[in-house]
This record gives sequence, structure tokens and C-alpha cells, in this order.
Amino acid sequence: MTDVSLPEVVRIASDLIRFDTSNFGGGNATGEREAAEYVGGYLQGLGLDVEYYEPIPRRTNVMARVPGRDRSKPALVVHGHLDVVPAMAEDWTVDPFAGIVKDGMLWGRGAVDMKNMNAMIMTAVADILRAGEQPERDLVLAFFADEENGGVEGSALVVQNRPEWFEGATEAISEVGGYSITVDDRRAYLLQVGEKALIWIRLVAKGRAGHGSRLHDDNAVTKLAEAVAALGRTRWPLRLTPTTEALLRGLSDLTGRPVDDPDALAAAAGPAEAFLRSSFRTTTNPTALTAGYKHNVIPERAEALIDVRVIPGTEDDVLAELQRIVGDDIEIQTVVRDIGMETPFGGELVEAMVESLGRHDPGVPVIPYLLGAGTDNKALASLGITGYGFAPLRLPADLDFTGMFHGVDERVPVESLVFGQRVLADLLRTY
Repeated sequence: MTDVSLPEVVRIASDLIRFDTSNFGGGNATGEREAAEYVGGYLQGLGLDVEYYEPIPRRTNVMARVPGRDRSKPALVVHGHLDVVPAMAEDWTVDPFAGIVKDGMLWGRGAVDMKNMNAMIMTAVADILRAGEQPERDLVLAFFADEENGGVEGSALVVQNRPEWFEGATEAISEVGGYSITVDDRRAYLLQVGEKALIWIRLVAKGRAGHGSRLHDDNAVTKLAEAVAALGRTRWPLRLTPTTEALLRGLSDLTGRPVDDPDALAAAAGPAEAFLRSSFRTTTNPTALTAGYKHNVIPERAEALIDVRVIPGTEDDVLAELQRIVGDDIEIQTVVRDIGMETPFGGELVEAMVESLGRHDPGVPVIPYLLGAGTDNKALASLGITGYGFAPLRLPADLDFTGMFHGVDERVPVESLVFGQRVLADLLRTY
């Protein structure tokens, strides 16, 4: 049982972690139904009408609309995803699905990505409604399935088949933004205003099957290994965008260092360095290999999965370059392809997010950045909804927060969750 003395936002996040919503991809998932019902029950307890959409058995999405004071203003979507990437328990120092609190931290798969934000959304709205208040404008609270598989069985189907859920909405906020980093001993917040494009590809090599003892010059595994190594070792060139240029200017202002060496400047951000550097260039990371069925049999076919994240607007050029790198003998199959996005760091919502952080952590700068990964904001973009990353967390300088995404021993400070709930409630009351 969750310790009732803990803040509500921590209890909710802990409860959500205990629902094993592991998503292995390709339709192989535990399912989000129980977690969605938990969220729906909580929202109903606040007096909200809840709708569920389960287009595929157990892949459950849930939505509730919160009426605002000024319904002439466009609605704001506040969304999260209920699935998590798998966790191998033997690699962790705690049970990844126990949702325990120790050393001032909430531990478990989803503590960072993104059951923490789900709990912050739920309790921020509860703060407003329990006080007998309303948000400034209508809020569409949406909790999606399948984000960790590119949303193909979650948000993509929701926007296609339940677009009425988002009627009147023009903007959205979700994960992977609004958190603090420490730059040369100074705190700053990163606000996510863009995402790289997602292209998941499969490399397929074919050769001649045969006995493992033979001299063999047409080995599919050898061909695949060479292609995988070539892609994995490719250092893609720097390609800055307006957002990454603004990020570098912000880091330069904090450190006094010049902007002409982006990688060196990102190094001043400590543990966040790798996260920021990935936004400066395309990345191609091998993530899975499949080949063979017996030690002494050379297989006819070998496959590999590559996670490709592309600077927005360069997708076709990158696909052509991928083929050149691996060679014509390797077939490239596109498994998932989704858009990249970039939004100016300005406007009323951006100003409101910056001001909300400023009221709770005065004098700390907020810097825009381009997310090297992706969120369900991509699906909402098909409805003309502009998305941002704003899951506000004030974090300790020595915590490798960005390294927790999909990592081992995922955890988040209890006090950071409380901070995030307050900032989010502040934003929703005032924007």
C-alpha cells in the first residue's frame, strides 16, 4: 500500500507505476486498460465526465473535458501516455513496478517517462476543482495508449476516430520539457518547442543458407553486421535549426562561452549534455538484431532495427543517405515514420509557461530546446494543434534526469513532483 503520509501527487504516481503497462512494440504490449480505468475513476471523483476509447483490446485511451471560465478561448489539451517501455527487473536495484519511495525519490518504470506527469496533471486539476475554481479555459485531459510504439495503436487512432475529443483546441502541453538543468552551477529550465522526426527502419540482409563449417562468401549475418556497424558509427554532421540556435545562445548567456562549438557548449549542461547534443544532428542507433536459428547453420536472412531521429525537414535526404551508407545489398524497410516539428519560442502560452515557472522559481532563465525524441504531440499536430513539452520539475544538480528516460533505476525526487504539481496548477488557473 502507498504511504498515506506522502503528498497526493506522489501517491498517484506510485499507484500508476504499479500498473505494469509495458509496451514491447509492434502490438506486443501488456495493455493500458487498468491504468486508464484508474485515471478515469479519479477524474470521475472530481465530478468530470469521462470517455474511454479502446480501438484494440486492452489498448485504452481516456479523456475528460474540464470547463473553463472563459469558454470563448481555445481549449488547451493536457495529455500524457499510460504505457511504459519494458524493464528487466534483474538489472534494477528495486522492483521496477513497485512504485516505492526511498531516499526522497519515487522509483519505478514510468517515474520519469511519464507517469510522473500524469499524476501532476491529475492532481493539478484536482487542486483547482476542489477549491471550487475553474481553469481559465477549457482543458482537454487525454491519456493515451501506445506512445512508446510511436502512438500507432494509441494517439494516432484517437485523432483519426475521436477528433471530437479535441474540438476547439489549438494548443497542447505534455512531457519532456519544463524541467531544470544545471549549467556551470546555474539552474535553467528547458522548454520544449520542437521534436525531431521519427523514422524507425528495419535493415534486411539476404544471403545463401549453408553449413556453418564451410567457406562462405554470401553470409547474410556478415552483410547485416557490416551495415549495422556502418550506421552505428556514422557521425552525422551538425545541422542547427532556429530552436537549437536559440538554445545555444541561452547556454552562451549563462556560461559566457562562445556559440561556435555547440558540442562543447552543451557539455556545460552536465548530465543533460547527451540529450542536448542529440538535438544538433540526426542520430542512427541500432537497437535490435534477429538472425539464425542454430549454431552450425548459416541463415538465409538477417534483420536489424535502427532508431533514426532526424532534424525536421531533412527526412527524405536522410533516407537516401541511409541507403548509400548500408549499400544496395541491404533492403531498408520503413516500420514507422512520423513528422518533425518546430514552433517559435514565443506567444501567449509560451509566455504563460515561463511566467508560471518564474513565480515558483524566481529569476531562473527558461531556454527553448528541440527534443531529440518524440511525443504524442505529433499526432495532435494532424488536427492543427500546436504542442509543447511542459512537465515542470525543479531537479537536483547531480541527478542525471535525462539519463533516466528508458534507463535502469528510473526515479524522480518527491519534492520535484510537488513543485511540478504547483507550477502546472498555476498555469492552468491563469492561462
